[in-house]
Amino acid sequence: MTLRAALAQGQFVVTAEASPPKGTNVAGAIAEVEHLRGRVQAFNVTDQQSSVMRLGSLALCYLLKERGLEPIFQVTCRDRNRIALQSDLLSAAALGIENVLCLTGDHVKLGDHPQAKPVFDLDSVSLLRAAAGLAQGQDMAGKKLDGVPNFFLGAVVSPGADPVEPQLLKMEKKAQAGAEFFQTQAIFAPDAFARFMEAARPMGKPVFAGIIMLKSAGMARFMNRNVPGVHVPDRLIEVMETAKDRQEASVGVAVELIRQLRPLCQGIHLMAMGWDHLLPRVLEQSGLTG
Repeated sequence: MTLRAALAQGQFVVTAEASPPKGTNVAGAIAEVEHLRGRVQAFNVTDQQSSVMRLGSLALCYLLKERGLEPIFQVTCRDRNRIALQSDLLSAAALGIENVLCLTGDHVKLGDHPQAKPVFDLDSVSLLRAAAGLAQGQDMAGKKLDGVPNFFLGAVVSPGADPVEPQLLKMEKKAQAGAEFFQTQAIFAPDAFARFMEAARPMGKPVFAGIIMLKSAGMARFMNRNVPGVHVPDRLIEVMETAKDRQEASVGVAVELIRQLRPLCQGIHLMAMGWDHLLPRVLEQSGLTG
């Protein structure tokens, strides 16, 4: 069943990230995804995540599709102008890839090629509009298409931002531009997320709460300092700092958060941060089967 169909039927869905390799050896990336076959509805294939050069998202999306797994094609605006972005979207559609997550993208200064020239011809909202326009049969220049894609468009939102009102306004703009589902930045404060969901509910779009596998207290403090919209409470930092087994503690934190967040949203988006082998345990202990 497709992601679109599962949500239409009211199913609670689980998505997870899949990272293309830095090179052409895709065996490891595919093995990590196969490890979650039948447990996860769809896989976000990241697009040069953190501005680090890797194999293209579209290539790994196609390889997953060939294996009967459902990809979500992440597309960022950082590296391509509107011609290339529209072309890649059409290429995805021609390969049978319908799920698309539209992102503005991290700045190149954060990655491994800081001397690269950033593009940002479009942002996430205008990219959504462009993709929706393609699905309606014309490109951004108003030219008619010969063959029309059938996209299921998604976007991201940060419920932990302070203040949160600008995020709600941007979420509404993204929904109006064509977003049919939203995945969130990492959530560590269920109470604040509940208030966000109450405000977002009138938009009528499914939201997947983001869960990041905490690897250490240091990682938590780094995110608090450097990742806008993310705040790891002191209580969870202490859990990681005093843990005898950090992997076990990380699983426990993720399970606790999922149990609290599940009644509030329509899905969970898992970000393993290299600890993909722990995700089956997280899913089992939290009662999620994909």
